[in-house]
Amino acid sequence: MAAEKQLLGKRVAILATDGVERVELLEPRKALDEAGARTVVVSPKTGKIKGWEHGQWGDDILVDQSLDSVRADDFDALLLPGGVMNPDRLRQSENAVQFVRSFFDAGKPVAAICHAPWMLVEAVVVAGRTLTSWPSLRTDIRNAGGEWVDREVVTDEGLVTSRKPDDIPAFNRKMIEEFAEGLHEPQPTSVRLERSADLRIDPR
Repeated sequence: MAAEKQLLGKRVAILATDGVERVELLEPRKALDEAGARTVVVSPKTGKIKGWEHGQWGDDILVDQSLDSVRADDFDALLLPGGVMNPDRLRQSENAVQFVRSFFDAGKPVAAICHAPWMLVEAVVVAGRTLTSWPSLRTDIRNAGGEWVDREVVTDEGLVTSRKPDDIPAFNRKMIEEFAEGLHEPQPTSVRLERSADLRIDPR
C-alpha cells in the first residue's frame, strides 16, 4: 500500500467545539484525509462550531456528527485539536470526557496537541505516561501523574502529543504512524484510577 494511503479504511474522530484552534484541526485533518482516513468532526454542538485563528474568531467549521450520536466503537482513532477555549469547554462535558476515556479503555490511538491534553487530565488517562503540551499545562499534567517533556512531538503507547502549531508537521507524521499501527495495550479505568489514588496519598 502506498505510504500516503496507509490509513485507508480507518475512521478518525476529531472532537472539538467552539474556540478550537483552526490550524490544529484543519492541517492534521488534511494530513489524515490524504493518508486515506475518513475524518469525522464530532462535537457536543450540531451544525457548526466557531474556529479561533490568529487571536480572534475565524471561520466556522462544519460538524459532521453530534457527540450524542456516536461512540468510540465507531472509530479507529481520535484527534484532539487545541485552542484554549475548546478543551476547557469540552472537559466540562461528561459525555465528551467519557468519549475520550473510551478510546484509552479500548487501546485505540489518540493524538492531542497544544491545550488538548487538558482533556486527557480530565479523563484520568495521564498517570504513568510521558507527554507534552502547551507549556502552561505542565503542572496539571504532572499533578495528574504524567511526565511532561518539552519536545515537538512525544509518543507513548499510542498517545501522540505536541506543544503548538509550529509542531504540526512532526505531529502529523507521528499521528499517522501511530494511527496506522492501530490498537495498543488497553489501560483499564481501574488501573488508571489506582495510579491516581496512589499519587494523592504520596507523602512527597
